Amino acid sequence: MNHWICPSILAADFTRLGTEVQAVLDAGADTIHFDVMDNHYVPNLSVGPLVLSSLRKAGFDCTIDAHLMVKPVDRLIGDFVEAGADYVTIHPESTEHLHRSLSQIREGGAKAGIVFNPATPLEVLSEVVDLVDLVLIMSVNPGFGGQSFIPSSLDKLRQAREMIEVSGRNIRLQIDGGIKPENIGDAAAAGADAFVAGTAIFGHSDYAEVISALRRNIA
Repeated sequence: MNHWICPSILAADFTRLGTEVQAVLDAGADTIHFDVMDNHYVPNLSVGPLVLSSLRKAGFDCTIDAHLMVKPVDRLIGDFVEAGADYVTIHPESTEHLHRSLSQIREGGAKAGIVFNPATPLEVLSEVVDLVDLVLIMSVNPGFGGQSFIPSSLDKLRQAREMIEVSGRNIRLQIDGGIKPENIGDAAAAGADAFVAGTAIFGHSDYAEVISALRRNIA
């Protein structure tokens, strides 16, 4: 499976969001990552489905994965699917009925993802692996950009990769939090094939240069 570089718009300049999204796509990004926060499940507030919809209406047809850090999550799943998300990724803690929520995503026509925080065990994945298209391992505690990578996340990546291989299914393994050229190689070696980077990309003066550095260090 090819490796994806997934810039998070959380670190973009929102006064020119369309220009920023086009710039990272032109620089070689594979997907656009939407960090959706509600100041309830996580202590921060970010963007809603109208922002995603506006990008689609502006003609952006790239792959967009929406990471919903909201609780309760079920009410917003349909909104993000309708707005144009290709992947909708949710936390087990954000819903009372995870199986139903993941099914709702897929029935709406999007791919379903499940997210594991640093202190969330992976056991639940075995119960819903048949409904999952993406597994996201958080290498920081969700809520803010620019945090430092938690090294123990590499062990969780290895465990998740093993579970995915056992399932025999074609499931993406994504990592999010503190990813930069200096540590992306370790994450790839641990089994990740999709890498969310916010500050590392949008905080750099040359998007193509930093995305190229990320790819080189994966290899």
